[in-house]
Amino acid sequence: MALKLDINIAKTHLFSRKRQTIIASLGVTFGIAMFIVMISFMTGVDHLLEETTLTATPHIRIYKDVEAASKTILDDVNKNHFNVVHHIKPHGEQLNLKNGLNIAMLIEKDPAVMGVSPQLTSQVFYNFGPTQLGGSISGVNILSEDKLYGIRKKIKSGSLEALLSSNDGIIMGKGLADKLNVKTGDRVQITTPRGNTMQVRIVGTFKFGIGTIDNMRSYANISTVQTILQRDTRYITDIHVKLKDMDRAPEFAAQYAQQFGYKAEDWQTANATILISFTIRKVLTYVVVTTLLIVAGFGIYNIMNMTIYDKMKDIAILKATGFETINIIRVFIFQALFIGIMGGLLGLLIGFLISLALSNTPFDGGEFLSVDTFPVNMQVKYYIFGMMFGVISTLLAGYFPARKASKIDPVNILRG
Repeated sequence: MALKLDINIAKTHLFSRKRQTIIASLGVTFGIAMFIVMISFMTGVDHLLEETTLTATPHIRIYKDVEAASKTILDDVNKNHFNVVHHIKPHGEQLNLKNGLNIAMLIEKDPAVMGVSPQLTSQVFYNFGPTQLGGSISGVNILSEDKLYGIRKKIKSGSLEALLSSNDGIIMGKGLADKLNVKTGDRVQITTPRGNTMQVRIVGTFKFGIGTIDNMRSYANISTVQTILQRDTRYITDIHVKLKDMDRAPEFAAQYAQQFGYKAEDWQTANATILISFTIRKVLTYVVVTTLLIVAGFGIYNIMNMTIYDKMKDIAILKATGFETINIIRVFIFQALFIGIMGGLLGLLIGFLISLALSNTPFDGGEFLSVDTFPVNMQVKYYIFGMMFGVISTLLAGYFPARKASKIDPVNILRG
């Protein structure tokens, strides 16, 4: 009975001063709305940059590292003198991986490995009429490459099957094709650094959304690139590996380097600088969001404190008529709960609508990002957290001032 009476008094306070109730609710509303918009946008930017940066990166890359000669002919003569040799050039050795295809097959049998793609990559010049652009061509098994990087989803024209059935076909980056002003079905001439040339036909275009890939790279069958470079059918230069658990890449890279005797570089080492920027950006995101919540929390507290202060005479009357401290606290807790729920729900709605509008706002990512609108990450957990924060902060903001006010002598309040 007492609980029902406390609720009725709380309802009377709320609806007798509607403007005050609305202002208190709006304080919660805008705090939650801004939290939702900021966290959705900032984490959306983080996810976009991570995906576009790491989407075309293997978890482990196995290749033959080029090193300068550690010993010269002078080391065997003039033992009684110091011999100083400057600008030692590396040996003219081949960059291919011996038994590379067998190594790839052996790695692929490991149940912890998601996929393996042996490759032959070379720098080339693309010639189309008077236009000549530098770039690279990667000889791959396109189905293995698709397993690692999802090439099929990034195809803009043509198909993977067209490449499989072609001896002189390539799938060209969309940015490179646009610069050359070519399309699927056109032929271009490729020139290698050694002067080898070959006419190839564009059987498709792709777009990763990363300028350094879309503006430079083309895919071809391994046999096609071996023909261009005049190499035998066993010649490959790289092995790309993707694991089911990418965090184990350093462990597997060390194992492969020891087992096969080649350089094995994990994705953390290859992208160390980028990973540092990701970490700094995440810290900055949480600092900004935490600051926003703290400011919103103090705003809510101030509003609730002023609301309770305005009702000091009501508190005095309640105490004078026999209400205990717990009853007065419950009255204002119910008010705070109502304000928190109503303001929180409205804040979530406004935050969602602003985030939705932002996610549909056109944004030109230029040549380096494949994005047409602002990146927004609208995850349910942010809305749950925002609602919890709104309710808990208003409950606390209502409890402490009410507890303090309930201990004041009602005679002093009624005397003014």
